[in-house]
Amino acid sequence: MPTEPTRARWDARLRQQLATALRSRVAGDDAAAKAAVIWGAEGERWFTPEDPIWRVHADAAMFPGGIRALLLQSLHPLAMAGVAGHSGFKGDPWGRLQRTSEFLATTTFGTIQHAETQIERVRAIHERVRGKAADGRPYAASDPHLLRWVHVTEVDSFLTAFQRYAAEPLTPAEADLYVEQTAVVARRLGVVDPPLTTAQLASVIESYRPELESTAASRDAARFLLLHPPLPVAAKPGYAALAAGAVALLPRWARRPLRLPWLPVTELVFARPLGDAATAAVRWAMTDPNDVRAAAERSRAG
Repeated sequence: MPTEPTRARWDARLRQQLATALRSRVAGDDAAAKAAVIWGAEGERWFTPEDPIWRVHADAAMFPGGIRALLLQSLHPLAMAGVAGHSGFKGDPWGRLQRTSEFLATTTFGTIQHAETQIERVRAIHERVRGKAADGRPYAASDPHLLRWVHVTEVDSFLTAFQRYAAEPLTPAEADLYVEQTAVVARRLGVVDPPLTTAQLASVIESYRPELESTAASRDAARFLLLHPPLPVAAKPGYAALAAGAVALLPRWARRPLRLPWLPVTELVFARPLGDAATAAVRWAMTDPNDVRAAAERSRAG
């Protein structure tokens, strides 16, 4: 039987390997270099480790939250047309994820200078993303109305996942503050009148429901995200658990358009516990005390 020090070394090695694999997928092969800039650079930041936005965006619940956000976003036909036509979500899904991950990390944890540079880069990309949906309607990624839909679905999904899967959910006041803090970046991206409380967030999402549709593109995106992710065989069970946890958090009205069944007992008994376990495993891997983020936080705290 292995000794305690040996088990500790095995645990440390396993954690490091899992963390490296996760970061490579989510942030790219140069994840360590990006992290060093985001976490290590000196300069004023919009947020601190005590802020709700820092707590939410640093947590492993972002994984199921991100999947939920993509599923919701796909229900808006104009937003989905832009994704399908320009983002390469099928041809290069990990590249899209890595760009989104870098943007969120930089604007939440990085210096204001780096955050504003990222925002300007994304705004320039949005200006080039335009076209026509399958029904002939024009779309533009810079359209404030579409930007607002993408924003509210992300905020609602990240917050919902955190409140369900985090070890310490936010209080109602902290949840309102989280929504308000996400508006700092949203406004700079071009979102007009972003919600500032959870009540406003729910109201804005409800206001978009008449525009949402079940389309071939949205259903295809759901199948791709949930059933056919481009992952090695060994990684698929873990992803499937995160995806089950994400689907369990979808509102009932979003299920039928995506052809996702409403199975409350099954989800209570299986899907949500799977989401709990998978998120906890990711959280364990991503809290390696030797990584650059932990070192930077210790340095700032000291």
